[in-house]
Amino acid sequence: MIFDLDGTLADSEPLHFEAFRTTLQEVGLDLDRTIYYRDLIGFNDYDCLAAVLHAAERQPAPALVNRLAARKAELYQAMIAERDVLYPGAADFVRRCAERFPLALATGTLRVEAETILQRAGLRDRFVELVAAEDVAHGKPAPDGFLTALGRLGFLLRPRPSLMPAECLVVEDTVAGITAAHRAGMRVLAVAQTAPAAELAAADWVRPSLAATDLDELLQAAARD
Repeated sequence: MIFDLDGTLADSEPLHFEAFRTTLQEVGLDLDRTIYYRDLIGFNDYDCLAAVLHAAERQPAPALVNRLAARKAELYQAMIAERDVLYPGAADFVRRCAERFPLALATGTLRVEAETILQRAGLRDRFVELVAAEDVAHGKPAPDGFLTALGRLGFLLRPRPSLMPAECLVVEDTVAGITAAHRAGMRVLAVAQTAPAAELAAADWVRPSLAATDLDELLQAAARD
């Protein structure tokens, strides 16, 4: 199983939004909440900032985007350093899954941010691999993160036969994440925690939250399909 982090395990998207908005205000731009949740959620920091600059007809020069990304990361890290941001029931769901399957995390956030959240929640040791923004050339909706996680899981599970994409279940919360997982050849459980269930209909299964997801029922459904 390969989990997304922001919006899936962690109720951290409001914090990402505030960090982005503050960062952009410092260069004279305003980030609309509706636009962020409609168009930008699921992007990594670099792609999000570049998209906002482009929409504002500002040249997204790499040096500028990198500077803004560093500032945003600084603000966000301060926000998560002293709080547990996991959704209710998320930690219990991860622990149940980890008892039965090797777990990986594939996130568009930075490694230090993902490590901070998982360590504070006492879940870091439940994941055998962590693929972060720094580990891939292209963020979601590109499949790079999930394919990297697949390769690392396959390496760890040797000497069994190669791990195939169809053997992996991705847990996501965004359209971009669903698209990335399907491009990687994986099936997807979507949780409607940051977007309405209707927007996530491309997923193989949609549930209102991890707390409301019955793992045994989900696995039975997957076996039937």
